Amino acid sequence: MTAEPTTAARPSTRRSGPGWWRDAVFYQVYIRSFADGNGDGVGDLAGLRARLPYLRDLGVDALWITPFYPSPMADHGYDVADPRDVEPLFGNLPEFDALLAEAHDLGLRVTIDLVPNHTSHQHEWFRAALAAGPGSPERARYLFRDGRGPDGSEPPNNWPSVFGGPAWTRVPDGQWYLHIFAPEQPDLDFTDPEVVADLEATMRFWLDRGVDGFRIDVAHGMAKPAGLPDMLPMEDTGLLDDHGPGDERFDQDGVHDVHRRIRAVLDEYPDRMAVGEVWVSDDDRLALYLRPDELQLAFNFKLLTAEWTPAALRDAIVHSLAAVDGTPAPACWVLSNHDRPRHVTRYGGGELGTRRARAAALLQLALPGAAYLYNGDELGMPDVDLPDEALQDPIWFRSGGAERGRDACRIPVPWSGSEPPYGFTTGTGTWLPMPEGWAELTAEAQESRPGSIQSLYRAALALRASSPAFEGEGLAWLPSPDGCLAFRRDGGLVCLVNLSGAAVPVPEGTVLLASGDVSGGQLPPDTALWLVA
Repeated sequence: MTAEPTTAARPSTRRSGPGWWRDAVFYQVYIRSFADGNGDGVGDLAGLRARLPYLRDLGVDALWITPFYPSPMADHGYDVADPRDVEPLFGNLPEFDALLAEAHDLGLRVTIDLVPNHTSHQHEWFRAALAAGPGSPERARYLFRDGRGPDGSEPPNNWPSVFGGPAWTRVPDGQWYLHIFAPEQPDLDFTDPEVVADLEATMRFWLDRGVDGFRIDVAHGMAKPAGLPDMLPMEDTGLLDDHGPGDERFDQDGVHDVHRRIRAVLDEYPDRMAVGEVWVSDDDRLALYLRPDELQLAFNFKLLTAEWTPAALRDAIVHSLAAVDGTPAPACWVLSNHDRPRHVTRYGGGELGTRRARAAALLQLALPGAAYLYNGDELGMPDVDLPDEALQDPIWFRSGGAERGRDACRIPVPWSGSEPPYGFTTGTGTWLPMPEGWAELTAEAQESRPGSIQSLYRAALALRASSPAFEGEGLAWLPSPDGCLAFRRDGGLVCLVNLSGAAVPVPEGTVLLASGDVSGGQLPPDTALWLVA
């Protein structure tokens, strides 16, 4: 049997006041793929509103909604044409306000994506910059430069785009503009006061509406080095990898001036927060983003990138905790998101990957700090191998088909039924195709199965929210059998994960929850449990 509590208690006070985010569980809603409310096959605000009770019952504390702003969708919303409105594909401002009010009534906080590094090429500022010409104030908002070579026909430096190809595009008057991502996403110049002021205006627009915080896209990317020097010769590692030393595009010291301005705005509004997408490999560099006047949280992606081995997982946990040690911030744990292969697939796929994903859920949720779930994690969704003609990610096109991109992890969520589109839409098609054979994966099917991964998540989230065993932010490693990991939280919770190839004895104590069958007193391979002594 799998040990599970019989009731899903909600916390009464643990996450209701200042610092609510410190141990909150956030649920990432990739808006295009969560739920479709109008039948066009694309997820939207109406679909999300209808599923808010599901998220409350799942037991999460807060939402992170990916960009829903007006956009030509060159990068599915991360190319923002107007950061202070709603894309008609997703709804409108009154609908967002209603979503926010309903979420708050259900006890759910709402955070939204902030995309400060770049705009869409259709943003009114960029259109004005193209019309105004070299040397104009309009171009000063972006990073326009003259080219190299006798006729300026070579890019200003050797920077590659994260999405493939050069990071520069030439305009008809001969100048070039910088785009670390797609050409449709020109980078802003944060040395221009108007750029910083506009970011602050965007923040206040949404904070005044009542949002609880922001996830800051490319939070390590808003500052560029003086003179835009060449990078060390290196292969473009791309968005899906860490950006290490020698990568001049990211983690410049000037980015912290921007984060101090962001924090100053947040501090005007009680109990609001920001989490940064910060891809840096060095613990000390990450800690800089978490100083008292900067971010409240920063994603540490080491758990997301770790192999399924005791050494790799322990190393990821040790470094993640070391990065926040000495800062005001707690650790921030993530296993999957819209840019990375889903962990069911990373861990081997099929039954093996699902078994490991169940164990990883208990590992992640046992750790001190905040946790982020990606929509579909609670269903055990895998990546989907799509045909070439279905791919939409700009990485696929910019790389000339060399890189398949991120579409495989962005398949719409299956809600009910036995055939595509599994209740995702009332229409017949979905923006990315859904596969056959997902009838048992749907939220409806799993809700009625006590042993499903959804039931495991509900039980884990209820315990995490209600049990004093999860209190405190300390973690102590415990002796464990070969091939296993074990640690104890300050409140008394013990988490044991068996990554060996053989069953190990269940330790003495009261088992609170297990990701597999422990009825025989043995913890099977690729299984985790929670207990208190």
